[in-house]
Amino acid sequence: MSPILIHEVGPRDGLQAEKQVVPTDIKLEWLGRLMDAGLDIIQVGSFMHPEKVPQMADTDELFRCLATQKRNSSVILSGLVLNEKGLERGLACGVEMFCMGVSASETHSRKNTGMSTEEATRRIIAIALEAKAAGKKVQVSVQSAFGCGFEGLVTEGRVMRIVEEYLASGLNAISLADTAGHAYPAQVSGYIQRILGMDPGVEITAHIHNTYGLGMANVYAAMDAGATSIETSFGGLGGCPFTKVAAGNVATEDLVHGLQRGGERSDTRLDGLISVARDVATFFGRDLPGCVYKTGALPAESSEKG
Repeated sequence: MSPILIHEVGPRDGLQAEKQVVPTDIKLEWLGRLMDAGLDIIQVGSFMHPEKVPQMADTDELFRCLATQKRNSSVILSGLVLNEKGLERGLACGVEMFCMGVSASETHSRKNTGMSTEEATRRIIAIALEAKAAGKKVQVSVQSAFGCGFEGLVTEGRVMRIVEEYLASGLNAISLADTAGHAYPAQVSGYIQRILGMDPGVEITAHIHNTYGLGMANVYAAMDAGATSIETSFGGLGGCPFTKVAAGNVATEDLVHGLQRGGERSDTRLDGLISVARDVATFFGRDLPGCVYKTGALPAESSEKG
């Protein structure tokens, strides 16, 4: 099996709901260190209206600056777009991978995008195909895939209908987002197995929130079921500002620590990730939800055996 890919979403999902805006130069410093840590994908920001999400107002500038700093790094820089204007901005400033999605919850969809699920699906597929035609990597997601803070249960059928539309359009890099944090391991595993049954070649990403304490269990269930990528955030920071109970992500350094304990992802600099998480906590003046940045790391199992 190929090593699990790690998609760091802290610069976007981690920061988007914070009221204290992080200056651009500090973001660039954090992003540079994340790039040096050997992550696979880093989500630099989202192309939202600056009045709606002030923390993301400098996303275009960040991409332009990083294009000159990237040097020989193999990391992929991703950006979140919600509409045609976002795609236009992303294409202009050098986004390498476009992430976009549709909520399976009607209530969350309208709060997040002002559109129904049906309308959002139609528009997102069109935008995704345009990005692909421009030669960009594209990942489409189903948000609120495992439940909604406003509606509660989101049926599996609603989720799979969106997935079917993506696959029918030739979009086979799909993220399942646990926006409200309602997922549990058997559910995560079952959804991924069902999607792989539709198309064994699909690339599945799991975006898990830890609202009710099952975050890491759900991540491991996703990996065991065949997910190829996991989205995490430095220090576990984050939470969708348009859901009812916002809570953090699984912490990047916690996941890397767990993988390295089992002899995986030794190519990733855990000390660098811990350093960034500590600096983010210092900047905001509070503890973050993550564990390893506070406790320090244990040695990898392979080194213990040696």
